[in-house]
Amino acid sequence: MRFVLPLLLAAILGLAAGVGSAFWMGGLLPFGPRLGDGIDIEDWRSDWSIGSEAADPYVRARIARHGLLALRKEEAVYFTRSVDEKGRALKENCAYRVSGGSFPAEWWSITLYDADSRLPMNEDGALSFDASDAEALGMAEDWTFMIGADQGGMEPRQWVSSKAAGTFDLTLRLYLPSEALLASPETALTPPRVEQIACERKG
Repeated sequence: MRFVLPLLLAAILGLAAGVGSAFWMGGLLPFGPRLGDGIDIEDWRSDWSIGSEAADPYVRARIARHGLLALRKEEAVYFTRSVDEKGRALKENCAYRVSGGSFPAEWWSITLYDADSRLPMNEDGALSFDASDAEALGMAEDWTFMIGADQGGMEPRQWVSSKAAGTFDLTLRLYLPSEALLASPETALTPPRVEQIACERKG
């Protein structure tokens, strides 16, 4: 009997460790790894194994968890950012200016997701800014858009709503990336800037 209890305890601890590590690596725990490990370009982060044969089961679990519907790396690459230029978390009660230029890809988009990696639950119909918006506004090579809980007089195509987003992040998708970007993202990509403009005090 004295041998059974240690074996039973070891089996329970082993099972707990296995399940816990799977949940942690899969991004199912709030303090576990998130998509964005691996490459960091001015706080825009990516895991370069996404969309490649090198993606292990844990990376695939995190992709499924965060709803990226990741394509093959030759078709699209993804970068995520959760802080502004000064390293402060992106929050619904603040307004931001996002700016950038052309990218080494055929098409691109920047989409806002809430803390649960979902589109915010609002009816503003303004959840992303993309290459088509920039071209329509005549700023394909030097574009700017605003993020805020209200439109604030901005052109509709130049505003992304953070209403009901809480603490959020931004995902940059680059479709049909260039060979230079795939080979050396740190040197090929000039990432967008995210500047905090103002914040409203709650309460």
